[in-house]
Amino acid sequence: MATSASNITSTHPAVFVLMGIPGLEHLHNWISIPFCSAYTLALLGNCTLLFIIQADAALHEPMYLFLAMLATIDLVLSSTTLPKMLAVFWFRDREISFYGCLVQMFFLHSFSIMESAVLLAMAFDRYVAICKPLHYSTVLTGPLITKIGMAAVARAVTLMTPLPFLLKRFHYCRGPMIAHCYCEHMAVVRLACGDTRFNNIYGIAVAMFIVVLDLLFVILSYIFILRAVLQLASQEARYKAFGTCVSHIGAILAFYTPVVISSVMHRVARQAAPHVHILFANFYLLFPPMINPIIYGVKTKQIRERVLGLFPRKNV
Repeated sequence: MATSASNITSTHPAVFVLMGIPGLEHLHNWISIPFCSAYTLALLGNCTLLFIIQADAALHEPMYLFLAMLATIDLVLSSTTLPKMLAVFWFRDREISFYGCLVQMFFLHSFSIMESAVLLAMAFDRYVAICKPLHYSTVLTGPLITKIGMAAVARAVTLMTPLPFLLKRFHYCRGPMIAHCYCEHMAVVRLACGDTRFNNIYGIAVAMFIVVLDLLFVILSYIFILRAVLQLASQEARYKAFGTCVSHIGAILAFYTPVVISSVMHRVARQAAPHVHILFANFYLLFPPMINPIIYGVKTKQIRERVLGLFPRKNV
């Protein structure tokens, strides 16, 4: 009877066990190589961006301040999951405390929402710069940029704060084994007993709200930008104006393409092996933080020049 009572009152396990990539456990050491490489590139690239923007007063402009926000978010986003993921792959350190799992999930999903908001803000920045160039400095002021950043954080925290409380109320009778590399919301919900419909609906609703709404406004911004660019007199002016948007378009594609592919995979390829979905989810986490600094370093002249300036040139 004592054991039975204990089972009833214990609403959640003390720890969860991360399985890594089910079905590919024998390849974990090999899979860790590209994961570790991508994480290293993300750390180096985003820290370099932040150092350059902070050190050079000429880069304290709206476009680069938004880029600094993006780099900070990418650092937190990758560091929330990759260290534990590599510990699972290398040291078989699969246990994560229940509350540690909730914290990881909160940071993961919150900062994903913040990244979407910052990409939208960067689209607004490009819209003002190209469509309202004479008002650029008066519209995108320091206080407004601060308010945009605070709004991005507030929206993410407001939407994600209910998740830990919703998950804490469940009794987890399906065991502690999470079939994933990290604490993803739906992977944890699958272990819960009872009615999980609200969690399912809430998760889908938030994802659709963020992706659809933010992407819609990004697309609208670029419709206005394209119309303004096509009205410019010379081809050189059109090329130069649209060239300032290339890096941002690359960042948008890097962030939203894996989201869309993963969403389609979950609905169209339901019979696919679990590791296929997990690899796509990991790609979504790894790719934007790794590629964004490369995109902005290669395509943005001011960043490229300052990166090259970090390396001393040899006199011939």
